[in-house]
Amino acid sequence: MVSVATEPLLLAERRYAIVATPADPLVLENGWSLAPVTLCYEVCGELNAARDNAILITHALTGDSHVAGRYDQSDRKPGWWDDAVGPGKAIDTSRYCVICSNVLGGCQGSTGPASTDPATGRPYGLAFPVITARDMVRAQARLIAQLGINRLVAVIGGSLGGMKALEWAVTYPDRLLGAIPIGGAGRFHPQGIAFNEVQRQAIMSDPGFRGGQYYGTDGPARGLAIARMLGMITYRSDESMWQQFGREMRNPDPGPDLASGLGVAYQVESYLHYQGAALVSRFDANAYLCLSRAMDLQDLSRGFVSYEAGHGGIRAKVLAIGIRSDLLFPTYLQQETVRLVQAAGGDAAYIEMDSVWGHDAFLVDFHLIADRVGQFLGSLTKAA
Repeated sequence: MVSVATEPLLLAERRYAIVATPADPLVLENGWSLAPVTLCYEVCGELNAARDNAILITHALTGDSHVAGRYDQSDRKPGWWDDAVGPGKAIDTSRYCVICSNVLGGCQGSTGPASTDPATGRPYGLAFPVITARDMVRAQARLIAQLGINRLVAVIGGSLGGMKALEWAVTYPDRLLGAIPIGGAGRFHPQGIAFNEVQRQAIMSDPGFRGGQYYGTDGPARGLAIARMLGMITYRSDESMWQQFGREMRNPDPGPDLASGLGVAYQVESYLHYQGAALVSRFDANAYLCLSRAMDLQDLSRGFVSYEAGHGGIRAKVLAIGIRSDLLFPTYLQQETVRLVQAAGGDAAYIEMDSVWGHDAFLVDFHLIADRVGQFLGSLTKAA
């Protein structure tokens, strides 16, 4: 692996765009008007003179705009998808201009529940409107228009990001050549909705939640940590848990009285507690509620006579990628996407990651699909 010192420098810095104002608000699917709306975004690579080499990457539930690169030469901050994005990589920043924005409803620089409600001067909290993936995409479309880009090479994302990639293809069929949803779908399945509801209840049942107006306090730290612990279980597979942890105990000699306490005994438990604490330190609980509900609500059939019809207007080429061991977005969902796009006369293909790492495989094992993704992107620009 190339060392940091000799790695080609990829600069990425946070930028901010006001995509909705009181004079031109963002009208949401529920009919509400939201303004002002700011999106935080980062750009890796250069936009060419024709402004036709841009790729939009859409992040998952707790992601942010820092998809790859570093902020400056002295301070390396790894991106969440450095394996995929960079010079000479599958999403090649020496060829493409990569844009990634923190989503509407997020908490990493974009307008969300922690933002100031102009009507009250306080954080929105639970007063922040219910949003959908379509609302997120409409906000992103305004950003892309502000950047002077008429058509994207592709929209790529995993998990909730995969949902948004498909939503882009439905809502703006003429503004992208390709869509690559990885471990995503046009609608969530009932087990996924059930997992999300338990996580939300963990947050809202925490006394520190205070009806969503916990800002300035410690907030529902325990509830958010528990939500993340459950979420992490859905992101992993039984295979990966055996491979990484097995039944290994933190203390290999716990003594004869195993029933004396219910503390953290196994390494897998320690891992979950660590992940829970890590999310609490960087994420807003209300944003977790907002974005997880958006996952539940995603449904390409809205505005169409059927779910099948929702796929009928997709003109972009679709490369749907499933993950063999995915519990959260089982592979039948990506296969269904391909079947429905093809049935409507569209161009769609399916490939599967043979990874033990469950839903997280798109982050952990991207190398398994790197060549295919690079080839797919190359085919889009050749066809154009």
